[in-house]
Amino acid sequence: MSELIDHLMATPLGAIALTLAAYVAGLHLFRRLGAPGWCPPILVAALLLAGVLALAGIDYADYHEGAGWLMLLLGPATVALGLPLYQQMPHIRALWRPLLACLPLSALLAALYAVGIAWLLGAPPEILASLAPKSVTAPIAIGITEQIGGSVSLMMGGLLLTGVVAIAGVELLSRWLGIRDERILGLALGINGHALGTVRAFEIGPTAGAFASLGMSLTGILTALLLPLAWRLPGLVG
Repeated sequence: MSELIDHLMATPLGAIALTLAAYVAGLHLFRRLGAPGWCPPILVAALLLAGVLALAGIDYADYHEGAGWLMLLLGPATVALGLPLYQQMPHIRALWRPLLACLPLSALLAALYAVGIAWLLGAPPEILASLAPKSVTAPIAIGITEQIGGSVSLMMGGLLLTGVVAIAGVELLSRWLGIRDERILGLALGINGHALGTVRAFEIGPTAGAFASLGMSLTGILTALLLPLAWRLPGLVG
């Protein structure tokens, strides 16, 4: 059995097939559960995949090396979200003033509260650097994490948890506050829940999806420009 597993993982196809199978299984289970917002398919897939790796005795480094080819698709997938953004551009232009006022502050808070809590708990600089970009879409977050000295693996875990919690939090708060405006829901999901929140926003409607794309994109740009600079300020970390 061990030789068979080693043979399958010797090429990227084994890791890619394992990843796709886990996602298909997660999507099937997600639909069977009635498509709950708090349990997206990617979370189920990640748990299933982690279980398979542990039970089969597959080293994570070997899996990551093969599945790394899938990371090449993250960039084009993120850029493709620009199409619905373009389609909703008239609505976005009409709201440029409130968007300009809230987006920088929202991007700052998205990084600040996680780093602040971890710092108060005594986390070392590497963990702080790994948590700082947790609200940014993966292609941008990976580059930021490497630049400021964090762990990409830890950051990806935080990214997944952030997306899941953001989806659940936005849905609960919107019901409690009676918010039904797709523009507000989409923007909140995109800023706080990156790609996972954006996917959820498209399930709400095209307008929510477009504003989620806007929130995710601009949060990523602002964070990529400002966070590495802020990280070099004397006394910020360390």
